[in-house]
Amino acid sequence: MMNTSLSRPRTLATGAAVVTVVLWASAFVSIRSAGSAYSPGALALGRLLAGSVTLGVICLVRREGWPPRAAWPGIAISGLLWFGVYMVVLNWGEQQVDAGTAALVVNIGPLLIALLGVRLLGDPMPPRLLAGMAVSFAGAVTVGLSMSGGGGSSVLGVVLCLVAAVGYAAGVVAQKPALARASALQVTAFGCLAGTVLCLPFAGQLVRDAAGAPLSATLNMVYLGVFPTALAFTTWAYALARTTVSRMGATTYAVPALVVLMSWLALGEVPGPLTLVGGALCLAGVAVSRSRPARAADRPRPAAAEVPAGPPGRAPRHHGEETGTRPAAGGDRNAPGGRNS
Repeated sequence: MMNTSLSRPRTLATGAAVVTVVLWASAFVSIRSAGSAYSPGALALGRLLAGSVTLGVICLVRREGWPPRAAWPGIAISGLLWFGVYMVVLNWGEQQVDAGTAALVVNIGPLLIALLGVRLLGDPMPPRLLAGMAVSFAGAVTVGLSMSGGGGSSVLGVVLCLVAAVGYAAGVVAQKPALARASALQVTAFGCLAGTVLCLPFAGQLVRDAAGAPLSATLNMVYLGVFPTALAFTTWAYALARTTVSRMGATTYAVPALVVLMSWLALGEVPGPLTLVGGALCLAGVAVSRSRPARAADRPRPAAAEVPAGPPGRAPRHHGEETGTRPAAGGDRNAPGGRNS
């Protein structure tokens, strides 16, 4: 019964992490459509508006109140850096560099998360997690290299992608303490609202772009706000509240592999052999980083040592005698374990 009660929260957290990475991977496919009609700031604002409305309705239905005052610093920092800065500069950076370069730079985010988690939150860095992140990062580099070519690069684009990675990492680390004081839904909803407020200066661009954008691009922008933002960020917060930032950051290395698969299925972009190898490495690294060493209870127990027989004519010693309790009357007081030490 105890094992079942302990495994249920772990299963729910794992399921939440899976939902997050699948929806975040789908976001890259939708951004390609919406990004052709919307400028970076307008796309970020439209996405955040859709996410804020969705989360606001859910909060009203569930009667979620305001987060505790102690949670606001983490909510505000994660909202401004992750929901705001990250989304704007990533959209902008991907217009300046090819997809491969963007993937290479942005995927230092999980490594930064691990380093900041160890430094600021005291997170452990077990060997399995470190090895898994190394394998996944090698896979992300392989995917990026296979995608590079035919696109342009610029110093500005690389810097923007680097800023996006730093904003993502800092936002995740700031969010973790807030989740100890507020619910996952509160942290996500008010963080999304903070990012929306930061992006309000792009409201004019959003109105102009929406007037001339095709319906498919607008629907993709709304999809980005409802699913990869409102739903996926909430499931992310739920899972993050139940594990370390390092382990959750490593989980996002599954995103590049899923993007390759979704682009193949949805856009007809057939991946090359090198891309497939990189995607496989990403998934293998995540599997290693999420694995746990065998518990002591699961390991085979050595056979119990036989208790040596006492002197002839004497009954076998009891456990109490071995631990130094007083021997029975008439026993051999010089026998090992027969006297208190």
